Amino acid sequence: MGDGWSGGWWCTGVRWPGEAPELGWRRGGDRRVSVLAYGTGLGFRALGERHCVGARGNVCPLAAVVPGRSTGGRCAECARLDRAHSVAADTLVDDPRTYRVYLAWFGPGLVKVGITGEERGAARLREQGAVAFTWLGRGPLMAARRTEEVLRAALGVPDRIPYAGKRAVRGRLPGAGERAEAVAELYGRAAALEGRGWPDSLERLALEVVDQVEVFGLSGTPAPVRSVRELVDGGVVAGRLVAAAGPDLHLAVTGAGGGGGGGVVVLDTRLITGWDLTAETGDGVGVGVPLIDIGGGGVQGGLF
Repeated sequence: MGDGWSGGWWCTGVRWPGEAPELGWRRGGDRRVSVLAYGTGLGFRALGERHCVGARGNVCPLAAVVPGRSTGGRCAECARLDRAHSVAADTLVDDPRTYRVYLAWFGPGLVKVGITGEERGAARLREQGAVAFTWLGRGPLMAARRTEEVLRAALGVPDRIPYAGKRAVRGRLPGAGERAEAVAELYGRAAALEGRGWPDSLERLALEVVDQVEVFGLSGTPAPVRSVRELVDGGVVAGRLVAAAGPDLHLAVTGAGGGGGGGVVVLDTRLITGWDLTAETGDGVGVGVPLIDIGGGGVQGGLF
């Protein structure tokens, strides 16, 4: 959050409409967007309690308080309403739009298959933090969904990967050549299934590996060592943005107060939705919220 921001703004999360991440904000009926740039400062302080962000653009009728560790940021009822209208819920069977099936690679051993609306382009892959990907096919929603199911069963790949796993490998990625080979190998296995459960109405697309390491700013940046576990009332998160992938912002911090040395801390921006936030300096001050080691280590409370 930059100069001119005052309290009362709620973050609506990270969007990737292009090759730069954007943070959305709302205060009452006002909407604002912060376009983020690597190398710049970013900081805020959380105030009060965290409240449900509502569903499908509507406010929560209960203004429910939600847990700080919830990545959904919604109460049970709003979460149900939000999912009921999503493509993942398979309730939009008459959707006339064209969909694409993709193969995404997040790191060694972490690959998945998924679908997205063709008009969205690669936004969905950036939102998920896919380090590299290729399109596999395009067609109607149900054909794309059927292909996704066939590939998951035949290739033994999931349709979702926890972000904790993505963070654990993001700091030790192999070179570009190895990344491209991994995606190409998966594409070859998937293409070999054409005619064996692959719907006729899904058009196969040629292999074209898209690498997003530079888009995410991951090339040459230090590996993150800790991530924010949750925000708390009065808690500060401030540092220099060095990379971003999906909802994760990588912040270089120098420590503050009684904290120790510096390092890169990951902030999952899904944890900051629903909080009343006010601007703080983002010049590498530090972090005053509970942290957890990336890769399954212990929890560190207080300042980093």
